[in-house]
Amino acid sequence: MSQLDPQSDPASDTSAAVLDEHPVITGVPMVDAAGEAVRARLDEIETKLDEAVEASTPMITEAARWIMRAGGKRFRPMLVVLAAEFGPRAASDEVISAALVVELTHVASLYHDDVMDEADRRRGALTAHQKWQNSVAILVGDFLFARASDIVADLGPEAVQIQARTFARLVQGQIAETVGPAEGVDPLDHHLQVLADKTGALIATSALLGAKMAGADVRVQQVLAEFAEQIGMVFQLSDDIIDITSDTTGKTPGTDLREGVPTLPTLLVRQQSRPEDAQLLERMDAAVDSDEARAEAVAMLRAHPAIEQARAEVARRADEARALLEQLPDIPARAALAELCTSVVDRTA
Repeated sequence: MSQLDPQSDPASDTSAAVLDEHPVITGVPMVDAAGEAVRARLDEIETKLDEAVEASTPMITEAARWIMRAGGKRFRPMLVVLAAEFGPRAASDEVISAALVVELTHVASLYHDDVMDEADRRRGALTAHQKWQNSVAILVGDFLFARASDIVADLGPEAVQIQARTFARLVQGQIAETVGPAEGVDPLDHHLQVLADKTGALIATSALLGAKMAGADVRVQQVLAEFAEQIGMVFQLSDDIIDITSDTTGKTPGTDLREGVPTLPTLLVRQQSRPEDAQLLERMDAAVDSDEARAEAVAMLRAHPAIEQARAEVARRADEARALLEQLPDIPARAALAELCTSVVDRTA
């Protein structure tokens, strides 16, 4: 990937995403299913996120808003708001604050991830460490973690403890991904645990805090947290498949292969270790250094049974998540969460 001028603005870069004022809210079926009040709260969260990252100097403010303004799904705030619908105080200020906490934590982790991964772009724009430098990107991530901590402190000691334990899981997941599986540990089990810690933990906390701040029943909180962690896993596993199968996401197929990142399909191939897969395994190993090998590996993987096995695993986990929803009151937010299960599976088709 070519290096652009480090001072370039994503708004002027033709390869960057061109975004509406509230891009993540427009046309989202599960938000539409939940009603206008949910959409209004998501609009409010978007505005408050921009305010929350304002710093003491324009440069820090710009850097802190860099990834935020490049867009994103706002998946975690959406779960906060939908989970809050199961409590009597869904419109409370505490629910909005919980959404800010989880999204600021998520975005902060992206600044650190991009430095560790030496990524050139995030959501179509230059990564912060490319625009400034590694140390600035790391410190901006720290600043955002601090802002999240400041906000969560107003939600009470239980919320602070939940946030701290979630952060511990995020860090442990990142370390586990960095060092790889220990001797004797199944690489696929290791991959699933990394996804649970790096992704599932914060998504579960999103639903938990949303329901808790809205005063939902404790059992409802537990079910929503369990659902959210499962659907977070499903989302990441579907990304594993899309990395191989999709030509329409704007991401080069086989990016994870090129970066040496294990995924569900490639781990299934290695786990089965069939004699007829010898050439595929060779191409997968060579994909880190060779675009030709990567393209060949992608083509071979697309025809491999591991892709359908991976899709079946994604569908199975989505069905388990959907089944959890049967324990919840039958309100529009439940239908919205069920729609989320369907849409995550459909994206791998």
